[in-house]
This record gives sequence, structure tokens and C-alpha cells, in this order.
Amino acid sequence: QVQLVESGGGLVQAGGSLRLSCAASGRTFSSVGMGWFRQAPGKEREFVAAIRWLDGSTRYADSVKGRFTISRDIAKNTVYLQMNSLKPEDTAVYYCAASPAAVVVLASLYNYWGQGTQVTVSL
Repeated sequence: QVQLVESGGGLVQAGGSLRLSCAASGRTFSSVGMGWFRQAPGKEREFVAAIRWLDGSTRYADSVKGRFTISRDIAKNTVYLQMNSLKPEDTAVYYCAASPAAVVVLASLYNYWGQGTQVTVSL
């Protein structure tokens, strides 16, 4: 089992920044990649960004490229999502997830999920 705990969500004005953290514990060696997803009210969960533990290779959704940065701290078993230039349409619950595959975008390929953290961007 892998346990994932997200933190860092909150309320921010448009144009502002937030940094989300995802602390992993348990059988973390079984996870090759980590991802961030988000789900807005009434919408499906969507891919945001992913990173491979081993070499830090990344992948981003087009909607966040150039604004969001995913990174990892191997010593702390923690993945971060730095979100800059936030827009109201970024408002959602953000989930961290772990996958046995690397930098994948399909939610079905992630087998462990955190509880989510709310990000609200106001005008």
C-alpha cells in the first residue's frame, strides 16, 4: 500500500500562486511515477502533470504548460505542484496519485490516490 497526503490548497486571487505538496509513505518503491489530477464541480477528473521518480522527467496538460511546474524530492518522498498565474478555471479539487508506470496521463493507470485538496481562484 502507498499512502498519499496532499496539502497546500487554499483560496487565491487570479494571477496568484500556490504550491501543493504530496507526501508519500508505505511501499513507495512500487510507484514509478506520480501525477496530479484535478476535478471541478460537474466535470470529469482531468490530468494536470506527471513526473517520474527516477529521472524527474515530466509531462503537462496543455492547459497548464508554462504556468505549473511539477517536481519531486526523493529524500522526502514528496511531490510538489507549483502553480503560478492562476486562473478562475483552475478552481478544482487537486488529487495526487501514484502509478507503477512513468509519466502517464490516464487516471486508470494510477493505483493510489490522495484525499484531495481544494484550490479556489477568485477574480
